[in-house]
Amino acid sequence: MTTTDQLQDRYAAALMLTYGVPPLALARGSGCVVWDLDGNCYLDLVAGIAVSALGHAHPRIVAAVTEQAGRLMHTSNLYLHEPQVVLAERIMGLLGVEGRVFFANSGTEANEAAVKLVRRRQGAARPVFVAAEHSFHGRTMAALSLTGKSSIRDPFAPFGLEVRFVPYGDAEALAAAVGPDCAAVFLEPALGEGGVVPAPEGYLRAARAACDSAGALLVLDEIQSGIGRTGAWFAHQREGVIPDVLTLAKGLGGGLPIGACVGLGACGSALGKGDHGSTFGGNPVACAAALAVLRTIEREGLLSNATQVGDRLAAGIEATGHPLVAGVRGVGLWRAIALTAPAAAAVEAAARRAGFLVNAVQPDAIRLAPPLVLSAEQADSFTAALPEILSSASVLAGQGSR
Repeated sequence: MTTTDQLQDRYAAALMLTYGVPPLALARGSGCVVWDLDGNCYLDLVAGIAVSALGHAHPRIVAAVTEQAGRLMHTSNLYLHEPQVVLAERIMGLLGVEGRVFFANSGTEANEAAVKLVRRRQGAARPVFVAAEHSFHGRTMAALSLTGKSSIRDPFAPFGLEVRFVPYGDAEALAAAVGPDCAAVFLEPALGEGGVVPAPEGYLRAARAACDSAGALLVLDEIQSGIGRTGAWFAHQREGVIPDVLTLAKGLGGGLPIGACVGLGACGSALGKGDHGSTFGGNPVACAAALAVLRTIEREGLLSNATQVGDRLAAGIEATGHPLVAGVRGVGLWRAIALTAPAAAAVEAAARRAGFLVNAVQPDAIRLAPPLVLSAEQADSFTAALPEILSSASVLAGQGSR
């Protein structure tokens, strides 16, 4: 029995199995590489689901967290501290518009705050929310109610929100659903858990126009797409659209838990004293980490790197010409390998055996969301190994992946 096997047995006995038993026990990481407890190394093309924006053990994050932890780790929100204020100012500066930030601990909490903000702003006369089929906004109750994935949503109904679901990317269906009873439209710039499915050209602009026409608010969930993943600070900036509310998390903390609900314009003042709160939200250490992430992305030109290496990665995947590859979706370092068969679990297992961590996000789609520091050489190492991985997966798919 390996060290990993032993820890898996202990895990199964001690933890609720909401994730099953994970196949790897990771011990350490450096940059884009991680090692398991048995000494095997892997190129990490998942980054903790688009979280580890600077990879693992980045010296700037380590230094920022260490320094802040040695000075002040927690205050609650009964008191203010400078890192929180500086981070909020920095986020608003990157957005280039006026507004205010509420800090939480995760993406689903950011979306919960956004729901309450909408309710406060729009009032009881507009009870309906509009969201997309196959969307994902989180697993807490309000966020889950907006999530258009019935397999995880339906077992926990009924919900406290009235949600009207529309096909993602269908601008006409969206416009028809946004009437005078609609408080807000919740959208991802691309379906993340749905398989990295980008919005069609002009869709976000059409959503903005539909909201403006009906007096509804546009809430953009950039929990996966934000903080440089698409080669822009925020994906909506690529489309020239300004939302009323923006939610962030994942890559913002570079590995530490932080979320943000940003109210733009008048929505920045929708929530008043006592309307919402979080004991740990925006704590000094998480804010210090987030500031280190933003500074490093800017100083090291990682927006450009995400674009260039992401394009190289996509081109290399398409160049394999393998019959299991239907194409590549996405932009920047947020991609999906679309498969011609429901073999994603087998591809993930085969990639792991070959020393690469990828994510079977849908039965026929492999998600790639590597650290923004991924090098061209590392991207090439994956695409060079991919044909053999795919051929091995074709065999595994017939046998059942392990």
